[in-house]
Amino acid sequence: ERIPPRTPNMNAYIESFHSILERDLFSRREFMTFEEAFIALDQYMDFYNYRRMHGSLKHMAPMKFSLWVKMLEDTSKFHKSM
Repeated sequence: ERIPPRTPNMNAYIESFHSILERDLFSRREFMTFEEAFIALDQYMDFYNYRRMHGSLKHMAPMKFSLWVKMLEDTSKFHKSM
């Protein structure tokens, strides 16, 4: 589903991510080539998903939070089957 142009309030999560990306990466560095920017973005995405703590995710990185939620779901299914 496409979001209409000039309606950032319809996609707050991605707008927030773009703001974080601008603040943490693009405003701190100047890239000479597309490849340099691509590599830096790839490294930042690894940091963002695996190491950056997110307050809204109980101060866990997204991948750790995802595993934690899955573990809770599996535990809940186990207890319900007892």
